[in-house]
Amino acid sequence: MTEPHPVRTVADLPEKVGVLLVNLGTPDTADAKGVRVYLKEFLSDARVIENQGLLWKLVLNGIILNTRPRKKAKDYLKIWNMEKNESPLKTITRAQSDKLGAALGSHTHLVVDWAMRYGNPSIRSRIAALTEQGCDRILVVPLYPQYSAATSATVCDEAFRVLAGMRAQPTLRVTPPYYDEPDYIDALAISIDKHLATLDFVPEMIVASFHGMPQKYIDKGDPYQAQCVATTEALRKRMGPNAPKLLLTFQSRFGFDAWLQPYTDKTIEQLGKDGVKRLAVVMPGFSADCLETLEEIAQENCEIFLHNGGEKFSAIPCLNDSDEGMDVIRQLVLRELQGWI
Repeated sequence: MTEPHPVRTVADLPEKVGVLLVNLGTPDTADAKGVRVYLKEFLSDARVIENQGLLWKLVLNGIILNTRPRKKAKDYLKIWNMEKNESPLKTITRAQSDKLGAALGSHTHLVVDWAMRYGNPSIRSRIAALTEQGCDRILVVPLYPQYSAATSATVCDEAFRVLAGMRAQPTLRVTPPYYDEPDYIDALAISIDKHLATLDFVPEMIVASFHGMPQKYIDKGDPYQAQCVATTEALRKRMGPNAPKLLLTFQSRFGFDAWLQPYTDKTIEQLGKDGVKRLAVVMPGFSADCLETLEEIAQENCEIFLHNGGEKFSAIPCLNDSDEGMDVIRQLVLRELQGWI
């Protein structure tokens, strides 16, 4: 006679709370194959490219995935963490998770982990790992200060897709955007001051460059642009009247549609032509340095500025796992965990 399958009850597992930090994603390898896999997942998301019709699929699979991976792989190689054989975004996000876990170590029933929306470690694998450790409640932390459907919302989409396939679902919370939180604005201002103190020049102005998005997404109601403006205004006020002028721009255009303006590269080019000699760029929409900050801004846009008459250029590091950056994440997580810890 077959023995009955044992029923696992809640009492069989320790009660734990999971915290899952999630960033955008990265290829697993800095070669065309790795970038192709990453881009296919990223550009097949209807939150990123909303029109996933036949024409887009033909363009994606027939043109983009046959040409873009080789070029982007070369860009990734410029910034790749050779020691760990991974992108800086993965290195930094892991460090943020480790430091947050250490900072919250007194809460012994908390488990802190990290994931990428696209690529590895996947949200699916980390939610599975947290539940296997007994986490029946999980706080998902999209590491985007400003909300957009193409970033924050797609993290939620994927998390709930994972839950849709689970019989015993954990309870889920998601942290809100923190684009104008005083802790975040203070951390940005402190990081700017610290970096400027290391330079051998004083910038005439600072460009605040945010990742762009198609204008039509804003026209449909996405609040991203308004939150970028709010961040810039709060940072300008916090830095005070004696700080260099802060100029809002948007980077990383893709495709042929109109994107949010002013464009970072065109603005930096014009500043050089207009006689600005000393420039710094801060990227308040990124919680961790990545291809868009380390290669696109620190290298490509630096070349644009110097080629058009500029003399001194510096890209200000993102908050990353700095003390100020970790304090922003820690305060956000502790606030959103109220009632659970």
